[in-house]
Amino acid sequence: MHQALIDYALSKPGAVASFPFGEGFLVFKVMGKMFALTSHRGAHPAFNLKCDPERAVALRETYPAITPGYHMNKQHWNTVALDGSLTVPELQRMVDHSYELVVRSLKKADRQQLP
Repeated sequence: MHQALIDYALSKPGAVASFPFGEGFLVFKVMGKMFALTSHRGAHPAFNLKCDPERAVALRETYPAITPGYHMNKQHWNTVALDGSLTVPELQRMVDHSYELVVRSLKKADRQQLP
């Protein structure tokens, strides 16, 4: 599931990945802005994903695997443990939401450069 989610994040238009924080933290960006980060923290790999603040709270209240973003702005980021409790489509929707939030925040000229 972890590799499938990495592949899915990289399939987003303009998405690139790198290790700016060291070997264990793969960061996904679009036009230089981060929309996801994955790491192994604890027993399971996890993804940090940007999220609308109200939706972030609702997700945390619904799913025990979703917590406030580890080492992130906890109002705008969630950490999602890949412990098997969430389905692949649910995880993909969270990646989509994070990506879309970042793309919407880009300058119009940058958005127009995306494939």
